[in-house]
Amino acid sequence: MIGPAKDILMGIAIGEALGVPFESSERPVMLKYPVEDIVGCKAHSQPTGTWSHSSALTFCMTESIINGYDLETTAINFIRWKNESLRHTKGYIFDHHNTTVKAICRLEKLMNQSQDENLNISSYSSDFDISNGSLMRILPLLYVIRDKPTRFQFDIIWESSALTHNHIRVAMCCMIYLKVAEHILNGLEKSDAYEQTRFEIKELWEVIHFDVNELRYFEKIILSDIRTYPIDSLRSGVYVIETLEASLWCLLKTDSYKDAVLKSINLGGNTSTTGAITGGLAGLYYGYNTFPDHWIKTLSKRNYIEQLANRLDLAFSNRV
Repeated sequence: MIGPAKDILMGIAIGEALGVPFESSERPVMLKYPVEDIVGCKAHSQPTGTWSHSSALTFCMTESIINGYDLETTAINFIRWKNESLRHTKGYIFDHHNTTVKAICRLEKLMNQSQDENLNISSYSSDFDISNGSLMRILPLLYVIRDKPTRFQFDIIWESSALTHNHIRVAMCCMIYLKVAEHILNGLEKSDAYEQTRFEIKELWEVIHFDVNELRYFEKIILSDIRTYPIDSLRSGVYVIETLEASLWCLLKTDSYKDAVLKSINLGGNTSTTGAITGGLAGLYYGYNTFPDHWIKTLSKRNYIEQLANRLDLAFSNRV
């Protein structure tokens, strides 16, 4: 079955793998010596083309969607990945103390303590809740929420995001990201997809009575046009707003998958996750067939990703 899953999943994994060797690089250095291609770059004693937790958790979510989206199943998949990866390096974790791993440890504790059949994720929050850990793995949820009413979409997105990042700001970033993706999947040009998203998000804010104190965080993305901002106004750290701004900016300022992901990496900072998030949208927009062949050939576990993509498309073959 031919569908968008390969564009999405390979786009995310390649984008992350490209960013891994440059994680935490300072922007002035990256801009002075910009990456123009990735050939033989290794990091963390892993082969070229190795992806990390952004892709791994994306694949965990994909597995749960294929079998029928269920919040608890998704949570279990995240926990199994965390435990197995720490022991067997499956879906590599280079930093066992990163905020997403800590969030999953917290989720595991909550599930172990729960005596109810239904998972209640609304009872906790933490300092990690405004990082980019749910944004980086949310894109497969597009298959579940596509063409549904906007309010329904947001409710599903928030509950999924809250598994690890229980903050409405993060959920709104995921909503914006998925809305752009939905419009691209439905055939809009990327600039039109972004403009339509800005319009629909403003409407959603009125429907859900979005906290006015939160509006200022979306100044660049929704209230203004991210395309008009210079590079110096962007950050590319782990804060979810920074990551979303950087990823949309890179998508909208370039004309190919290759240029989009390289631009995101040359911003420095959280290059692996920004590369993954940019790569997901750019992959969906430009398509797998536009990816540089040598990037594809060096990607770790390529056959698994392609098989997973085929399974996802087949599961939703009546819609794509």
